[in-house]
Amino acid sequence: MGAAFRNADAFGVKEVYLSGYSPLPPRPEITKTAIGAEEHVSWSAIDNPLAKIDILKNTGYQIVGLEQTNSSELLSEFNPGGRKICLILGNEVTGIDSKIIPLLDKAVEIPQFGMKHSLNVSVACGVALYAFLLKLQSIS
Repeated sequence: MGAAFRNADAFGVKEVYLSGYSPLPPRPEITKTAIGAEEHVSWSAIDNPLAKIDILKNTGYQIVGLEQTNSSELLSEFNPGGRKICLILGNEVTGIDSKIIPLLDKAVEIPQFGMKHSLNVSVACGVALYAFLLKLQSIS
């Protein structure tokens, strides 16, 4: 979680929503890895991610899941179309909850060429945020 906060801070993410089993600040293990980024990035714990997704969609956000699915597209080919993005990251082992997958406007995956086709969630977060930053900068 600390690495996700550092990624969020580095790429100018407005807010982080934490749900499920995500540990909440303040916690020493988060602060150790975040090195204080959790104090500079707004965050909130949400009990009902489905309701939050609905609210975000109604306020103009595109809901994008970082997940390998049958219909996911490569992150390199994703076109945000200038819309605000809410990036959904899943559980390290099980991915995005099956109740959330149908609510995604788009699922994107990171091209991978090794045998495992899997990255640590905090690494995948950083890769995706950097790709979004590049795409959004090219639009502006």
